Amino acid sequence: MKNFTNERLAQLRQYMEDNNLQAFIVPSTDAHISEYIPEHWEARQWLSGFTGSAGTVVVTHDKAGLWTDSRYFLQAENELEGSEIALFKDRLPDTVSIPDWLISQLPDGARVGIDGNVYPAKEAQTLQSRLEEKNITLVSDFDPFDTIWNDRPAIPGNPVVVHPLEFAGEPERQKIDRVFAEAGKSGADAVWISSLDTIAWLFNIRGSDVPYNPVAVAHAFISGGQAVLFIDNDKITPAVIDHFRNEGITIAGYHETTDFWETTHCLRVCLDSRKLSFNLYKAIAKHNKVIDILSVADLLKSRKNETEAEGFRRVMVRDGVALVRFFIWLEKAVPEGGVTEYDVCLKLKELRSQQDNFAGESFHTIAGYAANGAINHYSPEAENCVEIKPEGLLLIDSGGQYIDGTTDITRTVALGAVTEEMKRDYTLVLKGNINLSMAIFPAGTRGSQIDMLARKAMWENGVNYLHGTGHGVGYYLNVHEGPHSIRAEENPVKLQTGMTVTNEPGIYRDHKYGIRTENMMLVKPVMTTDYGDFYGFETLTLCPIDAAPVVKEMLTDEETAWLNAYHQTVFEKLSPCLSDAETVWLKNKTQTL
Repeated sequence: MKNFTNERLAQLRQYMEDNNLQAFIVPSTDAHISEYIPEHWEARQWLSGFTGSAGTVVVTHDKAGLWTDSRYFLQAENELEGSEIALFKDRLPDTVSIPDWLISQLPDGARVGIDGNVYPAKEAQTLQSRLEEKNITLVSDFDPFDTIWNDRPAIPGNPVVVHPLEFAGEPERQKIDRVFAEAGKSGADAVWISSLDTIAWLFNIRGSDVPYNPVAVAHAFISGGQAVLFIDNDKITPAVIDHFRNEGITIAGYHETTDFWETTHCLRVCLDSRKLSFNLYKAIAKHNKVIDILSVADLLKSRKNETEAEGFRRVMVRDGVALVRFFIWLEKAVPEGGVTEYDVCLKLKELRSQQDNFAGESFHTIAGYAANGAINHYSPEAENCVEIKPEGLLLIDSGGQYIDGTTDITRTVALGAVTEEMKRDYTLVLKGNINLSMAIFPAGTRGSQIDMLARKAMWENGVNYLHGTGHGVGYYLNVHEGPHSIRAEENPVKLQTGMTVTNEPGIYRDHKYGIRTENMMLVKPVMTTDYGDFYGFETLTLCPIDAAPVVKEMLTDEETAWLNAYHQTVFEKLSPCLSDAETVWLKNKTQTL
């Protein structure tokens, strides 16, 4: 029974009553519109008990709802049980949108509150416009959690370090000049950035303010003559100050952004309102002209330079070695008994930590055995997990942060006897992964245009998955990186050479099992013809794909050849780093199908 959730809802409603608010919206974001956030801004989780990374809670005086996407449907059902918060399955055709739900619930003249310091500007503008049609006012001046969250954690103040040039591949001054030049093409004479991973990339710094993400809480401003980093002074060591001084970078206090924009006028400021808080957007737009476009810095960051690409390749070898050792351990340990999903998480971290340049995990490992595999982002805890048996399927989605790269990989393994349905589904997922891996496409192609390659075999069998097929991955940065993606929903960003992207189709049978196979890939040039440039993918991930559940007859000759060639590459690159016994194991797992 979620008594604490209902008690906290009551506290929020009292705050709403005191401030004449008929509804309040609590998003998952922070002051930087991050996906993964410091504890200080985890208000939605504190209020609802829902721990997923994406979701919005809306509260009126007599109702409450959580909107979240398909990755978290089962998780949300479990975590909301016993509370009065209803689950709204976002992005499904029959699910009412938040604006429409508010309009249906609120009277004429009502006031809807948000904390404009953490609400995305673009979303707030759209919401405001929709509500005003029904004479409902959006008010952005409230942060009730500063009042009702008694033990709220402080904004983190961990020190930052300089990311060495030998790993970054480009000095920060050169990056800053490139970003400014690109923004200038749109008529801008200044750029504002609030995204933490973009700031870390741009200024060649790394931090530890967000779990699993080596970033630091900060804002940034650049113009023709200035580069200003707004950051807590306690985070900056004398060595970092000296380094920035040599690069022409000025340090200002983290909380000085409002004063800065009160005295900075008449600029044409390039920004991305999807990656900026509503209140900060208003502060900038008050005295300046806004050029609201896709973040030019995000796009430049997504195209890895050759140093970064080589870093990824090196990291995949070390990560692959750790994974080989993990799967050898798993094969021996599970039949002996007593291995839980949480033990899997601990063992993966232990083995990765033995590799050079390891800096931590890139996200909380997803280790879902049997029915738990159908929960897309299931994260086992020591007190809330199941024992793994030598039968059925185990889905493991994990990754590492290394100073020279970030990894994200999913493997589903057969631990013993599996059903014919499992084998068929497993092979359909594998076919999807292979067909996307083999894609060749013209320059200018968007991820949505090739997404169906991963789904075609499933669709032909009446099966689908609701999450995206691929996301960008940062270079010793956030494991989820835009602005590109591969998914069914339209994204106008074109796939460009140097972009990293995951390839992770899946099939999920609720309360039975889940299957996902994920590799990381790098967009590369393939050929130039009379019809222009054509691109394809270099598969970066190096780890065997379990062949035991594969229905060989379902694979085409081309798909079989790809899998055999991939396994040959895995063996050639990993075996020199393994012991004799480990090499024998790997040879067996990568034998020709």
